[in-house]
Amino acid sequence: MKVSYKKLWKLLIDRELKKKDLCEISGVSSTSIAKMGRNENVNTDILVKICEALGCDISDIAEVVDDEKTN
Repeated sequence: MKVSYKKLWKLLIDRELKKKDLCEISGVSSTSIAKMGRNENVNTDILVKICEALGCDISDIAEVVDDEKTN
């Protein structure tokens, strides 16, 4: 099982935001955003900062999926 952040990227598209905008409004580093782009693990504090900035819940930006679905 792995974490997928596809929901976050879709949310950014829907809100017409770029990853750089997300960094600025959430205070999360571009390194952390890059790790999320590769579906790597990040600290839950980072997810909370993003949720606070976007006014959403963790389930709106991430989900646990089978390894086969992330490839």
